[in-house]
Amino acid sequence: MPETTIEIQIKTLPNQPGVYQYFDADEKLIYVGKAKNIKKRVSSYFTKHHEYGKTRVLVKNIVSLKHIVVETENDALLLENNLIKKYQPKYNVLLKDDKSYPWICIKKERFPRVFSTRRVFKDGSEYFGPYTSMKTVKTLLGLIKGLYQLRTCNFDLSQTKIEAGKYKVCLEYHLGNCKGACEGKETEEEYHANVKAIREILKGNFKDSLQQFRIQMKQHAENMHFEDAQKIKEKLEILENYQAKSTIVNPKISNVDVFSIVSDETYAYINFLQLSYGSIIRSHTLELKKKLQESDTELLELAITEIRRRFNSNSKEIYVPFEVNLGNELKITIPKLGDKKSILDLSRRNAMYYRMDKLKQIKIIDPDRHTNRIMAQMKADLRLSEEPRHIECFDNSNIQGTNPVAACVVFKNGKPSKKDYRNFNIKTVEGPDDFASMEEVVYRRYKRLVEEKQPLPQLIIIDGGKGQLSSALKSLDVLELRGKIAIIGIAKRLEELFYPDDPIPLYLDKKSETLKIIQQLRNEAHRFGIEHHRNRRSKGALTTELENIPGVGEQTIVELMKTFKTVKRIANAKLDELEAVVGVSRANKIHNYYHKE
Repeated sequence: MPETTIEIQIKTLPNQPGVYQYFDADEKLIYVGKAKNIKKRVSSYFTKHHEYGKTRVLVKNIVSLKHIVVETENDALLLENNLIKKYQPKYNVLLKDDKSYPWICIKKERFPRVFSTRRVFKDGSEYFGPYTSMKTVKTLLGLIKGLYQLRTCNFDLSQTKIEAGKYKVCLEYHLGNCKGACEGKETEEEYHANVKAIREILKGNFKDSLQQFRIQMKQHAENMHFEDAQKIKEKLEILENYQAKSTIVNPKISNVDVFSIVSDETYAYINFLQLSYGSIIRSHTLELKKKLQESDTELLELAITEIRRRFNSNSKEIYVPFEVNLGNELKITIPKLGDKKSILDLSRRNAMYYRMDKLKQIKIIDPDRHTNRIMAQMKADLRLSEEPRHIECFDNSNIQGTNPVAACVVFKNGKPSKKDYRNFNIKTVEGPDDFASMEEVVYRRYKRLVEEKQPLPQLIIIDGGKGQLSSALKSLDVLELRGKIAIIGIAKRLEELFYPDDPIPLYLDKKSETLKIIQQLRNEAHRFGIEHHRNRRSKGALTTELENIPGVGEQTIVELMKTFKTVKRIANAKLDELEAVVGVSRANKIHNYYHKE
């Protein structure tokens, strides 16, 4: 029975924190959920028996799903809340109220107050958050109150009213929690210096505050005020353990569209994040097939126009990774750092995961398309004249100068073809000489293929640098195959790719699929060669001495080794012990060999 679309999607989900969205047959969003591990969480819906009736009904109605990857579980919680408030999915009944997550506000006033709120107003005040726990907010506000003496009253502390003596200090002043700005006992500059420090703490930048409190703690200790020093020490510990706010949203980023692009030889994937009032309210990824080798710039411009039209976006500003030409009506921003860059990075990460999911799904549904894409990518990356459908990789194994061997592994259509693997015992080279050994095995391999009229590979990979590559080329020259087969060498240290007659190596992106296949070939050749070398060396070390005994053959040696395990135990065995294994005649020969005296 063929797999459904939803089953294939589940197989390719990432093991990352994020938000998943379920859609019904009418493509309507019916549920939004968060997860520490998207793949495990979504899989549980379809593999477990659900006692709760609502969940069973939900699963029956799921036809497709989408997901958005984020940095942490807290980010997923915040994003889930934003999407539920925006779209009101019918199965998210528990979060369909008007309650929102708490923020910390620094009020736009002459002497700003700092307090918690669940509503964000565009009045010029600064808002930090949202926070996933009110306990975190209370801890922070308690910390700020203990560190800095700020006012809690809501009076209009204009200079005129203070000079007129309209206000009198309250109990907070007498308790030492406020410095009495209402009576002019604290200047505006002093107050704003404290607010500046609080702002940095809320942003997660504690460096200045920590340094200031450490100095105060040392001064108290030097003056023998150990209780005061301990109080500051406790504040320092709280400050150091506090984690910075989530970067999923920023109230200063409002009504912005974010676009990023990830592409390969045949397809481009453009992710779109829509931000409204500092929250992500939509994520969508578009797949575009390249037809005329279009550049990323051309594709991104096309996609931005199409996506904004499709979703009726009226945002006047967009964030993009590079310059695009979309007319003069839009403000184009290319973030370099800070929260804006974090949002752009998040968009790119979602485009990358979408591409990975698509490739995994294609591998399941249409393996030929996956292979064709890989081959086209390798042809372009390695500057080949044809696709490397048949690749052969050579490696020498010459450990400690004994039993020199070489291995040839074969990949067809990007996958190992183990029936075509070949091992070579070096015949014409004496001593450890990798260059000469490589020359010998390459010559033997392709001389045989030519004589037997077997198909030749499109690409040969030599495990080694310029020296081994030059040795292999000598053999191709003798066989008149140079120019008929592409050949490259790969150096282990920096993964440099060397080409014939080119002194400058090629460096591939460390994450590219082409480099991963070359590394897989190299590692497989090394493993296969080492295995053969180890077998030869072990067999030689174990059996050479026994083979010197007249009348003792291979089968006798096998029986002895099964029983005694080592040659030393055979040499020390008593005559009756040997007779029990190999009989009287051969036992006497073995015993006499080791006991000639």
